[in-house]
Amino acid sequence: MADPKTDFETNIPAKIGKDPEKSKEIDGIFLFKISGDGGGTWTVNLKDEVGVTEGDAGNADCTLELSAEDWGQISTNSQAAMQLFFQGKLKVTGNVALATKLGQILGD
Repeated sequence: MADPKTDFETNIPAKIGKDPEKSKEIDGIFLFKISGDGGGTWTVNLKDEVGVTEGDAGNADCTLELSAEDWGQISTNSQAAMQLFFQGKLKVTGNVALATKLGQILGD
């Protein structure tokens, strides 16, 4: 199973770093609140200062809340996010439309 800490500290920054301009086109700041073992809070900036920081930067356009177990599903298959959303396991607040663009950086 994917580890949220590894994803947010290594894997997602690497994906963003491959094409920062493409990531910037998403034009949003996301706050991920992941509960459970290996969880934490991370801000993914795809707007101005593109990158990932630990904690809540306080400027998120969209907040996503889920468990570390459910994050594992999304990490290995970004399409799982929609199913988790409809099951009530993924809570999205703020600009929900932005969340639909996350597959561009979460997918392979």
